[in-house]
Amino acid sequence: MAKHNLLKLNLEHGLAFASKAGDFVEQSIGNAIDNSALKAQILPEEPKDKTWYRVPLAKGLSGDGSEYYIYVKIADPDKLCIFLSGGGVAWNEYTAARPVTGGAVASKAPNFYWNNLRPFTQIMNINVGITDNISNANPFRDWSFVVITYATGDFHVGNNDFTYQAEDGSEQVLHFHGKVNFEESMKIARKLFDHPKQLLIAGNSAGAFAVPALTPEILSTYYPDNHDVTLLSDSGLLLYKGWHKCAKKIWNADERVYKAIHTDNITLDWYKALIKDYGDRIRPLYASSTRDYLLSAYYNDIMNHKYETDADVQQQFYEQLCVMVEELQALHPEFRFFINDWKLPLVTQGGTVHTSVREFYFTVMKMNGISMAEWLHDAVMQKNYNVGMSLLT
Repeated sequence: MAKHNLLKLNLEHGLAFASKAGDFVEQSIGNAIDNSALKAQILPEEPKDKTWYRVPLAKGLSGDGSEYYIYVKIADPDKLCIFLSGGGVAWNEYTAARPVTGGAVASKAPNFYWNNLRPFTQIMNINVGITDNISNANPFRDWSFVVITYATGDFHVGNNDFTYQAEDGSEQVLHFHGKVNFEESMKIARKLFDHPKQLLIAGNSAGAFAVPALTPEILSTYYPDNHDVTLLSDSGLLLYKGWHKCAKKIWNADERVYKAIHTDNITLDWYKALIKDYGDRIRPLYASSTRDYLLSAYYNDIMNHKYETDADVQQQFYEQLCVMVEELQALHPEFRFFINDWKLPLVTQGGTVHTSVREFYFTVMKMNGISMAEWLHDAVMQKNYNVGMSLLT
């Protein structure tokens, strides 16, 4: 018994140390960004071309009640990417009480969503992957961008102030204000870029789910005359039977949004509704790795209350992905896919990567000799094809 207690104590001390170390590293990186020329400046009256700026939104709000802002880059006025950022999800009181922190990630404690835009989050949002301004390998470096940041845990569709009990027992409020943030962001988009000829609506992780949910509003309210529209959802598969109730009762999403949810696959349901009304105006794309280590951990928590990934749940994700791709193919004749089996040592935990479009390997890593950057650019140029489909058997 004494040996067992000693091992338990050592484990607790180890986790505590990892948590403090993780928080320290995140804070250090955040401070370095905040106190240097690396920090994106607020959009001036006369902005420079091809430069990233922050735009604070007075009516915007992050999940913890702190400030909200987006990033914009003014470049080619004919080519606009509206990018819906990812950053986890909260679907009940338990997940709401466990936002992402550097310490939680380092100690592998449950952490489900980002609840603010602390300086560290800049490295997740700009100057990486599709938003990279420097690399000649990025075919989107000359595009104009509106990056709709994400810190609300509601797939960008919420409109609720949700009370929950935090881990320390205190009563807290999670501001599910994703929809207001989106609407205020789109007002900026329309003001800066009124008539783009090409429109790419893309999102990774939580933003991948949001793409089909919010595209109808983008096309009807903000860009009703644009018919050269490409969509990309990068890694948006998380089966949960409670999505309809969550969207209606917890996020308080618009009726159009929650009424479209009929199954445990919220992304598929939102694409069904989108394609029914706007199928003739869009080129839809979907990207995923075969055994997404992070989405499989979320699914494991939903099904087994275990926030961790392993070979069994990764296999379940793979089987779900095979079914989903077939279902998406049946929805639209031009649905195209980029499937990969990329792994990162010490990160993917035996599984495969989670999202690629806003990662360094967007331009570097290849499937069948083609990078995701090349595949996506070909698609916006109306050269559509699949990559990596042989991985799905």
